[in-house]
Amino acid sequence: MSTEITQIRTPAEKALISLYTSEKDRLPGNDAVKALRTEAFAEFERSGLPHRRIESWHYTDLRSQLRDAAPLFTAGSSEFEDSLRHVQPKIPEGYALVLLDGVFVPELSDLDDLPEGVSVCSLADVLAKGDAALVERLAPKGLGTGDPALSLNAALMQGGVVVDVAPGTEVAKPLILLSVMSAGALHAAYHRSLVRIGAGAKLTLFEIVDAVEIGSNQQNGAVVIEVGDGAEVEHLTRISRQGADAVIINSVLASLGANCQYDGFALIADGGLVRRQIFLRFNGEHSTAGIRGLSLLSGKRHADTTLVVDHAMPHCTSREYFKHIVADEATGVYQGKVIVRPHAQKTDGAMKSRALLLSDSASMFNKPELEIFADDVVCGHGATVAQLDEDQLFYLRSRGLPRGEAEQLLLEAFAAEAVEKVRNEGARERLLTYVSDWLAARK
Repeated sequence: MSTEITQIRTPAEKALISLYTSEKDRLPGNDAVKALRTEAFAEFERSGLPHRRIESWHYTDLRSQLRDAAPLFTAGSSEFEDSLRHVQPKIPEGYALVLLDGVFVPELSDLDDLPEGVSVCSLADVLAKGDAALVERLAPKGLGTGDPALSLNAALMQGGVVVDVAPGTEVAKPLILLSVMSAGALHAAYHRSLVRIGAGAKLTLFEIVDAVEIGSNQQNGAVVIEVGDGAEVEHLTRISRQGADAVIINSVLASLGANCQYDGFALIADGGLVRRQIFLRFNGEHSTAGIRGLSLLSGKRHADTTLVVDHAMPHCTSREYFKHIVADEATGVYQGKVIVRPHAQKTDGAMKSRALLLSDSASMFNKPELEIFADDVVCGHGATVAQLDEDQLFYLRSRGLPRGEAEQLLLEAFAAEAVEKVRNEGARERLLTYVSDWLAARK
């Protein structure tokens, strides 16, 4: 005798099933793409929203925290059109590619000013053509496989961009991937972009998650990055202007060739619940990856940074370095896993997480992991959670600084150590200014 177990659906899961059912025929893509969406949503239905029993989501129980699933916003609606004119002032210097509510907006993007060797097309157009090889590259096998948030993203992706940087091209200014949520009623956006950097090319990719007005919207975005042999890529991310009830999932799937360099940095400063997850794999020898970040959390905000670095080839180096400032009743999470495959000899890996708690109600969860199946490697990890040093505060106050200013000075120094490794000078200055403004607003 066998017993069939029926999973009880939450209101949010029921809403997502209803959303997919009503929207699947309107989402871009030919029959092959629809099959991909169907398979991805079937994976999501089997697992449901991620919860504490899924090890990689143990500290971010989205199933209990997401009360309801917002509908997709309709491009061409009056609110959408009204929001278009508010987006332009948000674009920093660089070559801008603008997504509004998950939909690529060519008229706001710098398509006519792109340098030679850089080409951009809409993901919706790619999906409509149904290029099987290109669609397959949007969901690289072995990166984030089985993750419920990525499955949901693949099923509901509305748009995005496909960027190709030709071999040997050096892009002087940052390529800005700006994802903005429009004003109006509560809504959701799902988007996925593919960035392919050719051999020997150099690029700074600046991903900005923003909103026309601070609200409680939901966004599930993913960026797939392919780094060619000998290429250099700096991938920066800033998540800002999100309301205390906003839910942001930001995923990165990066594949690295041989003799290349990938540097990633993310600043998380807003949002009710933010989950940033990085899946990175070395596909070539003698490559280097530096993955860094800074989280500034206050109120009851929750920010989770989870990464998996897969050393699938020998002679590669990875560095993970994250800092967190957690105030009030906020919660920070850092989960880092480094996997060294049996044949990945001469791997050099180091991982560190440092957090400052500014109140007794603040929380920080650290979970560094190493899975090593090779014997000729150098790998290590460390995590610290502390409060501001009273001796340092006393020293500054004895020089005449009020306690508030002394605290801000120490916090700025703590945060700046994470930001100063950003190579692009203009982006680094903007990030440092954002940190200073956040700390000043907190005071």
